[in-house]
Amino acid sequence: MIKSVMVAALALGMVAGAARASEPDGLMLPTGFHATVVAEGLGPVRHLTVRDNGDIYVSTRHPRNQPSTGIIALRLGSNHKAVQTEHFSTVDQATGIRMYKGALYAASPTAIYRFPLDGNALVPSAAPQTVVDGLTVTSNHVFAFDGKGGLFVAFDGANICADPAAPRDSKPVGLKPCPALTTKAGIWRFDDSRLNQKFSDGERFATGIRDMSALDWRAGDALYGGTHGRDGTHAMFPEVVSATEDEAIPDELFRIEKATDMGWPYTYYDGARQKRILAPEYGGDGKASPSEGTYAKPVAAFFQPRRPALLDLVVYNGKRFPAMYRSGIFVAMHGGADADATPEGQAGYNIVFVPMKNNQAGKPVVFADGFAGPLPSDKNLKSAAYRPVGVAVGPDGALYVADSNKGRIWRIAYGEKP
Repeated sequence: MIKSVMVAALALGMVAGAARASEPDGLMLPTGFHATVVAEGLGPVRHLTVRDNGDIYVSTRHPRNQPSTGIIALRLGSNHKAVQTEHFSTVDQATGIRMYKGALYAASPTAIYRFPLDGNALVPSAAPQTVVDGLTVTSNHVFAFDGKGGLFVAFDGANICADPAAPRDSKPVGLKPCPALTTKAGIWRFDDSRLNQKFSDGERFATGIRDMSALDWRAGDALYGGTHGRDGTHAMFPEVVSATEDEAIPDELFRIEKATDMGWPYTYYDGARQKRILAPEYGGDGKASPSEGTYAKPVAAFFQPRRPALLDLVVYNGKRFPAMYRSGIFVAMHGGADADATPEGQAGYNIVFVPMKNNQAGKPVVFADGFAGPLPSDKNLKSAAYRPVGVAVGPDGALYVADSNKGRIWRIAYGEKP
């Protein structure tokens, strides 16, 4: 059990810098680490997972006016570069994808599917099996397995839970109880060994999620999930929340046990003050807090000053990285959505590492940077070359990183010659 929870703003210092010129695409990595470009030009990729034989499977999310890209399968050669690329299925748009007990699992907006893999075949030959159907449609369905019979599926909420009957020209008024909490805005537990389950077969495991983009199980501990803070609070309630306070509403990393409540929609977290605040649509004045212990505190809150757009996380269960990384958490920061260039750059566009010791989180540090370009000012939507969107650990202990801008994948390894 975690006896105390540390909330940390993102530290901007690298773990230990490496020479930029020695790494592909100008990536900056800690000393001893090197990157290889595995594949490029894959299109609108999201999360990825790696099979025991090293094959990589990538989820996709295409624009609404374009055809399905499906799931991408990659087989690597001895130099860790893709030598075979295949597309299969039309299961896409919901981000979640995982290998589990020799099978591939992937999410659609309404279901979780299981793809049996035959022998060493790269692409499944049989139709997918339905694990859970009838899921409430939300923007993502990330999921994780605990290895003890549990399949945990996340359901997003919304920015706020406003009363639709309130006058359009007035301030938003929050619904209480919020009806969305009954069918989404939480994590539901299903049986990992059963097929053809329905939403009603699941048990609500945790609640209070505004928008969850990442989920993983840390062995011997608990679930860890990444969420996005609410948007536009200053615009809706300028007399209550200042622009500076709005920018301090962070992306959050939570430790999640059964019955954890992450606070949406009744509260939000103020990263600068490191405290939970009552939401203004529920009568909050920008200062008042709920009763202590009612809602979970994040183990890390990310803002610098703006949110970095946390889009994936993975617990490092490999053995090839130095001991400080064992059982820690790598986080993909997609990059702030602001298109404006600034000298210091927008937040994110990097990989952050959260060290873990005795089931407690340490201070987050930047592990890999330079994805956007050589200058801090490249960190904006218009200029960024690449945007990290997915992270996974391979059977060889390497870290794989996916980019959504150009469909690029890197393999980051320790102690290997570049």
